[in-house]
Amino acid sequence: LGLAPAAGPRRTPALELAQELAEELWSAGLPGDLPELEPECRSLLAAFAEGSAALTDCLGRRARPVRLCQGCRGQYSRLLAQYGSIARAVGNSTESHNCAKSILTSDRLQIVVTLSEFFNETWEAANCANCLKNNSEGLSNSTEEFLDLFNKSLTCFEHNLQGQAIDLSPNNYTEVCKNCNETYTKLNDLYNHLQRMNRQGGESAHSAHLCIDVEDAMNITRKLWSRTFNCSLPCSDTVPVIAVSSFILFLPIVFYLSSFLHSKQKKRILILPKRIQSNANLVNIQEKYS
Repeated sequence: LGLAPAAGPRRTPALELAQELAEELWSAGLPGDLPELEPECRSLLAAFAEGSAALTDCLGRRARPVRLCQGCRGQYSRLLAQYGSIARAVGNSTESHNCAKSILTSDRLQIVVTLSEFFNETWEAANCANCLKNNSEGLSNSTEEFLDLFNKSLTCFEHNLQGQAIDLSPNNYTEVCKNCNETYTKLNDLYNHLQRMNRQGGESAHSAHLCIDVEDAMNITRKLWSRTFNCSLPCSDTVPVIAVSSFILFLPIVFYLSSFLHSKQKKRILILPKRIQSNANLVNIQEKYS
């Protein structure tokens, strides 16, 4: 006995109609993906995709140590320009496709908008504007000064370790602390100055932070200085700190001494009327029996 052929899926009229329509469109010579975008809009979308890939690659490569603002500002600026080209209406005739509507808002997911928001939020969270000039064409003067001192500090560390990674003896650590103290102090003072200036002039949610490149560079230097080399930075405000501490420690002594003297004086004031009263009573008794 032969086996009966398995029954295929039941074809509904709607499914048959859709298949017939697809076959008709295919036979008409249309490509597999329907031409929803005009060539100009497709070109803008392809440019944005390439710009997104380039910026993503740059951010990933400069994530450790952090060099986002220094190395990726060109890719970020180009991506902003590419997104702006998509957001503007293309063509002067009323029949032209609006690339902004077709690419940005034609579906629920809105991939291009989501990518653009991600890059903008990342750039803002990194506070890269604090490292760059107003037109974002280069690093600000203060950032260049800081990075110059940062490079000098690392060079000093390496030079005093004799360039030998395996020779990390305490003697070399002592040489680092002694010979690199001036450079490190300048770097630390400049960082604190930039931080104070940024807090005074900033009003955004991230105003308490400098750009991530500067913060990461300072964190690296401080870890090397304090943890790896076990160096300490002498405090320039030692005398004021000692004076204030001594004054605070002396306050309880002053308080208790003043309380003691005040209680003695009050006790004398209370005893004095009793003596006067007893003398007055004695006088009255003498006058009575005289």
